[in-house]
Parts: sequence; C-alpha cells; structure tokens
Amino acid sequence: MLKIAIVGASGYTGLELIRILQSHPEVMVTCLTSEQSAGKPISDIFPTLRGICDTVLENLEPVRIAEQADIIFTALPHKAAMEVVPTFLELGKKVIDLSADYRLSDPVVYGEWYEPHINPANLKNAVYGLPEIRRGMIREAKLVANPGCYPTSIILGLAPLLKNGLIDLSSIIADSASGVTGAGRSAKVESLYCEVNEGYKAYGVGGVHRHTPEIEQELSLLAAKQLKITFTPHLVPMDRGILSTIYSTPLSPISNEALSELYQEFYADEPFVRILLNGSLPSTAFVRGSNFCDISPLVDSRTGRIIVVSAIDNLVKGASGQAVQNMNLICGFRETMGLGTPGIFP
Repeated sequence: MLKIAIVGASGYTGLELIRILQSHPEVMVTCLTSEQSAGKPISDIFPTLRGICDTVLENLEPVRIAEQADIIFTALPHKAAMEVVPTFLELGKKVIDLSADYRLSDPVVYGEWYEPHINPANLKNAVYGLPEIRRGMIREAKLVANPGCYPTSIILGLAPLLKNGLIDLSSIIADSASGVTGAGRSAKVESLYCEVNEGYKAYGVGGVHRHTPEIEQELSLLAAKQLKITFTPHLVPMDRGILSTIYSTPLSPISNEALSELYQEFYADEPFVRILLNGSLPSTAFVRGSNFCDISPLVDSRTGRIIVVSAIDNLVKGASGQAVQNMNLICGFRETMGLGTPGIFP
C-alpha cells in the first residue's frame, strides 16, 4: 500500500482528500497535519469521519512527515506550501501541491499577484496538473501544481477551441460563479451566513482576481500565443460548485452540430469530462461530490458567438479529486481509481 501524508488536513480540501482516499484500494493515509489542531483526532474536527478516519493530527515537521509517507499532498495556503515543499523534494518524496505556489511558471508574475517567491528554482520542475492537457508530463513529475478551481472550469471549457485555432483570442469573456467553500474554512466576515445568504455578487472585478494569470498562462499555451481574457468571479450562496459561462467570437461561422462534434472528439477518451448534447446544460447539482466536469458548447444564432458552459465541484475536480487523479497518474494506477463515484443528488 502506498503511504500518504496530507499536510494541512483541517481545511475543506484536506477533508475531501481524506474522504476520497479512504475508498482508494491502493493507498493508506498515514499522516495528517494541522498547526492549529495538532493532538486532536481529525474526526473531532470533521465529525463525518468518525469511525472512518480517527488519525491524530500532527504538527508540521517536514522530516518526520517524509518518514511516514511516499506521496505528500500539501493543502496549505500560498507561501506556506513553498516553505516546506523543497524539503520534501530533497528527501525524495513526490509532492502534489494544492496551493498556488507552483502554478505560475514565472516567479516575477507570481510576485506581482501574490508575493516574492522564495523557491523559484523548483518552478521549472513543477508540472501543471490538468490531466486532460498534461497527462504525459504528469506521469513523470516529482512536483505537481494542482490547478485552481476557476481555472479548471475555464481551461477545460476553452481547450478544444484554442487547440484548433477557432476563435478570436481577444474576445474571450468568462463569468464564473462559485460556492462559499471556495473561500476556504478560515473565519472571514464576507463568508458568514448572514453575509452570503440570499445574495449573489461579483467580486475581484476588473482583472484583479489572483486566478487570472494562471488562466491566461494556460490558455496562452494552448493557443500558442499570448492572450488576455476578461474574467469575473461571482459568489453564490451555496456550499460547493462552480459554473462558468464563457463567451468568444469564432474566426468563421460554425454550426452547433460542428461545435458539438469538435468537443466530443476532443474529449472522447477523457473519463471525467462529459459533453452534454441536444441543448442540455450543465448544473452544479449534477457534479456535486464528483470528479466530473460537464460541458455544453453552443452557438448563439443571433450573434454568432460561441457560448461554453462548464460545471465542476470546486472541492473535487477543482481541487482534491483532481489531486488524486494526478496521484493515480504519477503512481501508474488506473486514472479513475477511487474517483468513480457519481455526483450526490439531490
């Protein structure tokens, strides 16, 4: 059995990793850390785990953690991850990082959107962990930068169009709506029940959201040309899920039939991407708790614009499920192992 450590296990992504890995037949969770809750069983923090995982949380001591694990998931805030990832790599461990610390290949860009990068040497070794785009590279990686949730929904939505050079690169607009778990588990006034209930609001408007450079980096690589997009995130009063509606202008007219065929062919062999047909549209309700990304590509017959709607669970395909998918690739397991559970509905 492969031994797994989860560094930063007391957040929502840590919980999702534990939930998913408990049903994985080839791994065993041997170490969980939490600076705030060290000494307590994880089931005290998350009662859903009672009798399923009662592992006692430890302090973050990199050498000790490395002694207990073959693969290490770092589910830490940005900056905190790059303080410990180099030690894990030096000790010969493979790391899947769920923070933003290794997603941006240019340390200067990282510094502009976050803060100065203290481990730029490992940026060139990190593989952006979107399996549908980087599967071969992920299999050989020692450090995987797990994608952000918004970027996952937008990149998967646009990849077929960009790879085939079908759209005006200056025309891309993405409106994305996320559940409140996207803000993390720490207490924030803007995430309190009374602040979000019965409301729907935009935030990070005007190209200032930190996922913007990540989205543009990966879309530019797909297009083989530098591009910028208009990206506006929204907060929805629900627990989890992301719905992205993406607009672009085709370089030449395209029919709904041809667009659907393009997406079906592009994702034909992808186990976690479902292309919806016959006017069916994605809903966060139908991917909740699953590792699926549902996508519907359509043509606006009045304007000629292409509209792509995608839905994911931000904590699964947008975080922990994708991390396990990456682990499966690194370890040579069947890619869907531990991830075949359908969404939870209603």
